[in-house]
Amino acid sequence: MDDGSIDFREAAAAEARSLPIEALNPAQADLFAADAMWPIFDRLRAESPIHYTPRNDEYDGFWSITRYQDIMAVDTNHEVFSSADGIVLQTLEAKAESDKRPRGNSFIGMDPPGHDVQRKTVSPAVAPHNLALMAPLIRERAGKILDDLPIGQEFDWVDLVSKELTAMTLATLFDYPQERRRELTFWSDMFTNAPGFGPAKSWEHKREQADACFDAFDVLWKERVNAEPRFDLVSMMAHAEATRNLSATDYHSNVVLLIIGGNDTTRNTISGSVYALNKNPDQYDKLRANPGLIPSMVSETIRWQTPLAHMARTATRDFELGGKTIREGDRVAMWYVSGNRDDAQIENPNAYIIDRERPRNHLSFGFGIHRCVGNRLAELQLTIIWEEILKRFPTIQLAREPLRTHSVFVKGYETLPVVIPTRN
Repeated sequence: MDDGSIDFREAAAAEARSLPIEALNPAQADLFAADAMWPIFDRLRAESPIHYTPRNDEYDGFWSITRYQDIMAVDTNHEVFSSADGIVLQTLEAKAESDKRPRGNSFIGMDPPGHDVQRKTVSPAVAPHNLALMAPLIRERAGKILDDLPIGQEFDWVDLVSKELTAMTLATLFDYPQERRRELTFWSDMFTNAPGFGPAKSWEHKREQADACFDAFDVLWKERVNAEPRFDLVSMMAHAEATRNLSATDYHSNVVLLIIGGNDTTRNTISGSVYALNKNPDQYDKLRANPGLIPSMVSETIRWQTPLAHMARTATRDFELGGKTIREGDRVAMWYVSGNRDDAQIENPNAYIIDRERPRNHLSFGFGIHRCVGNRLAELQLTIIWEEILKRFPTIQLAREPLRTHSVFVKGYETLPVVIPTRN
């Protein structure tokens, strides 16, 4: 492990303990990139679970909700806490950039009734019947990916496995050309990274690649709207009564939502499972001894990893929560990453325990009307990849510490260096 990372985490922890409570600010991408944000959330849950951070150099003022039950209260109250002004905390720089372009609304950025009818348009693609049909294809692809991995030499698990499986699945959902599937991964990274991180070189670069993505999906829309309805996400939107007359910006916003939702969460949890099992070798031993624990391990990893650190809302009226008054127009961040470590709700929450009694007791998919529409697909991909891993490899060994995503939204891994010593 890099000594500089250890020093940074120790300094961040000391600062989190010493600062006045009102000065704590969890929205710091540097902390997330170093896995150094935990002491702030520990202290906020204990001392200020409904916490206001005033405007600073990076963000407008916002409320942090850090306890499990308070997050549930906000997430399930869409009448008071609206998604219409965006579902992530935007930096001031990002907001200024987005204000330069026409803004569309995806269904996750809408309140009922518009949200409900648009969500219903695409939900059949990830309904149980369709997942059962997709499972053999996912399994075949997972097996091929794993069989092609190098043995006895270091490689990047994120690139060769996590990105690859999720890109294949996402391309299938869109009926996007498989030979171009990694364009979807690239665009997802462009949308979620600030300039200077991931593939994003500048705001101009991000705009150029957003336009390239939208141009590609405009071609798909024109193809699908003039053809017989098919069972892919673009065709569903092009033919459904609720979405066939979408504006270009609203269509593009839904494309962005579906690309990010179908890519980042699953891919980062696949990577997180390898990392967590390496950091908890007793749990890895337990899994190898009993592959029947895979579904439980998947849910525990989704909680422990929390691939999306927060979701944001805007208060539609003054509202009291936990003795604090949130004013109309205030931005509110539900820190899922903190709620999933709340010991008032989850026993020994910092531990990774793959046979927990209630492993699905987590916030990672959200609650209420905006609960992740693709949660079962994410679980399916994770379950299948681990069933196929255990058939092939006695162990996957972490070679070095990962490079983590520089973001307060996507909590994941840019690289995860591993070695597979041998096959079964």
